[in-house]
Amino acid sequence: MLRIAVQAKGRLFEETMALLHETGIKLESGKRLLLVPSRNFPIEVLFLRDDDIPQSVADGVADVGIVGENEYAEKKKQVLITKRLGFSKCRLSLAIPKEMEYKGVEWFNGKVIATSYPAILTDFLNLHQVKADIHVITGSVEIAPGIGLADAIFDIVSSGSTLVTNHLKEVETVMKSEAVFIENPGLTDAKRVILNELLFRIEAVKMAEDKKYVLMNVPTGNIHAITEVLPGIKSPTILPLAKEGWSSLHAVISEKEFWDIIGKLRTLGAEGILVVPIEKMIL
Repeated sequence: MLRIAVQAKGRLFEETMALLHETGIKLESGKRLLLVPSRNFPIEVLFLRDDDIPQSVADGVADVGIVGENEYAEKKKQVLITKRLGFSKCRLSLAIPKEMEYKGVEWFNGKVIATSYPAILTDFLNLHQVKADIHVITGSVEIAPGIGLADAIFDIVSSGSTLVTNHLKEVETVMKSEAVFIENPGLTDAKRVILNELLFRIEAVKMAEDKKYVLMNVPTGNIHAITEVLPGIKSPTILPLAKEGWSSLHAVISEKEFWDIIGKLRTLGAEGILVVPIEKMIL
C-alpha cells in the first residue's frame, strides 16, 4: 500500500482529487476522514495541511505527496521531486505600496517585509546582498503594509487581484511555483512498483490535456502537403476511402495550435473535419 499526502482543502486539493479521479482511482466515500483508502488501487490518501506535507513525506509518515513547489522550497526537507504536474500555478513575489517609487532590490534595504515564506525570502535577500527585517505572519499577509506592520510583503500571487485590492504592486518575482509530486527517497521496491504505475497513469492524463483528435477527408494527392503541417505523435494515420482520390486522415493537434492548423488544412482541401476530445494518451 502506497500512502500519498494531499492538501486537505483549497484549489490544490480540488485539482489533485480531479487528477486522481482521471487516473481511475476510486476513494472510499462517506464522512471526511484523515486517511482514505482506494477501493481499486493500492494507495491510501492522507489529508494534511499543505505546509505539513514535505515533513510528513521526509519522515516516512507518507510515502509520496502532492504539494505546491513553494512549500517544497520553503521547508527544505529531504524529499525528491518526482514529477511536475502543471496545475495550481502561481508565483512568489515581493510587493510594495503602489504609490512608492521602485528602482531595484536595493529599495528593500532597511525595510520590514511581511511573509509566510521566510526561508525563500532570506535566500533571495542574501543573494542580492539586501539587509531587511523579515516579519513572519501566517495568513492575510497582504494587509500588513496597510496597517503599518510592514513596508512590503513577500507572498503568493496568482491573478494579482488581491494586491490591487490592498493598493500594492508586484515589483520582484522571486520564484514560480506549481504542484509537484514528491517522494521519500527510501521507498521500498514494492512501493516503487505502485508509484511507477500511478505515475504512468498520471502521465497518460497529462499528455491528453489540451489535445484534440482530428479526423478529416483529404485529397490523396495533397497528403504530403497536409502531413507537413500536422504535428502528429509520430505520423498521421491515413486510410483510403471508397471515393477514388480521397483518403481519411487522423491526427492529434494541440489546442493552442488548433485554429491555425485547421485553417491550413482547409486551404489544402481537407473536408468533413471531425474534432474529438482526448481523455488519455499512452505512448
